[in-house]
Amino acid sequence: MGVTAEDLLNSVKPPAPTFAEYIPVVAGAVSDGTRRAYTPYWNRVLDQWADISLSDRTPTDIQRLVQHIKANLTVRRNTRNGNSAAEHLIAALRCLYKHAVNDELIDERSNPAAKVPKPRRQPSNRRALSGKQMDQLNDVVATGGNDPQLDSLIIRFHTETGARRGGALALRPKDLDEENCLVYLREKGESSRWQPVSPTLMWHLLQHVEQRGAPMNGRLLHYLDGRPITYHRYDRLWVRVGESLPWAAKQGVSTHWIRYTTLTWVERHFGYAVARAFAGHNDTNSDAGSTTTYVRATLEEVATALAALTGEHHPLAA
Repeated sequence: MGVTAEDLLNSVKPPAPTFAEYIPVVAGAVSDGTRRAYTPYWNRVLDQWADISLSDRTPTDIQRLVQHIKANLTVRRNTRNGNSAAEHLIAALRCLYKHAVNDELIDERSNPAAKVPKPRRQPSNRRALSGKQMDQLNDVVATGGNDPQLDSLIIRFHTETGARRGGALALRPKDLDEENCLVYLREKGESSRWQPVSPTLMWHLLQHVEQRGAPMNGRLLHYLDGRPITYHRYDRLWVRVGESLPWAAKQGVSTHWIRYTTLTWVERHFGYAVARAFAGHNDTNSDAGSTTTYVRATLEEVATALAALTGEHHPLAA
C-alpha cells in the first residue's frame, strides 16, 4: 500500500503549536543577544501568523511574508532594498524551526524555513573614519549632551578595543585587570577574550565604577543617577552626533564605524593576524582558510598595536 511505519507514526502525531504559543518558548531558551536580534522579527511573524500552527506554513508562505515585510519597511538612510530585514526574518524563522525540529514538534524534512534561501548580503557601506572625522566626533561627544563624561568614555572604550556595543554593555567591574591593563570582553556568539586597554582608559573605567557605584557583578557603565546604560544610550548618542555633524548623519555613522576605524588602522600597521586577534574573530568559518590557525597573533602583539595606537606604554607590549 506504500505506507511505512514512519508514515503511521506521523499520522497520529499531535499538531505543532501555534507561533503565539511557541515563540515565547524559544525566546526563553536563546541567549540575550539572539533574543534581542530576533524579537522584532518574531513580532512581525506574530502580527501575521499568531494563531497558525508551525506545521501549517510552507516555504512559499515564508517568501510571501518576506515580500510583505520588504514592501512595508520603514525607509531610512541606510535601508538597502529591505535585504537586511529579509535576511534577519529568515534567520529568526530558521531559529524557531530548528528548535521545533529538536523538540520533535515537526519533522526535519518538513522545516519550511530551511528551504528558503537568504538574500545575498551586499557589501557594507561602513568604512574607517579619517583622523579629521575622528577629531570632530570626539569634540562633539565631549562638549554636549547631558553626560559628556559618559559619552566620551564610551567612544574612547570602542576606539581602543574595537569592541561591539554588546561588549561594552556586558562589561562588569570584575572584568577589569588593573595590573595588566586588560578588560574581559564578552560579545556575540558567546565569544570572550582579554583585550588590552591603555593605562589612561583603565584609570577612567575605575573612576567611573567608584563614582557611579557599579556593582562588581553588574554592568560597569552607568548613568549619573546610578542606572546601568542600555542600547538606548548609544541610539541617543548617535542622534546627537548627527545633529552636530551632518556628514555623520547622512552616512549613518554608528558605533560599528569606530570598530572599522580601529581595526583598519591595526591591519595597515600590524598586519592581518594582529587585526584579527584585535577584533576577537574566532578561527572557524573563515574565508582566509586554515592558515589562520598557524598565524594567530599573541596578546602581547595586540598590546603592542594598542600602545602604538594610543601613544601610551602598555605593560604587556613588546
